[in-house]
Amino acid sequence: MRRINWIHTNDDWTLDVSFADGEVRRYDVRPLLQSEAFKDLEDVAIFKTARNGGYFVAWDNDADLSADTLYLEGIPVTPAIESS
Repeated sequence: MRRINWIHTNDDWTLDVSFADGEVRRYDVRPLLQSEAFKDLEDVAIFKTARNGGYFVAWDNDADLSADTLYLEGIPVTPAIESS
């Protein structure tokens, strides 16, 4: 099971998630907003309550996503290249 180092909520209902192996992935929560468990997250204020549970991300409305789901379904984020 993968471990989450940190998460960042974005205004477009995506999560940037850093994993213990150094990988950073972006997960789009929007497709889940139509399901009952995630419906409350349509309110960006509730979406922004996401917290790192180590092996999952959870929200104040009791919705959660496993680290494995976030990793496997997330898109790798390439760090910005700094110009010299």
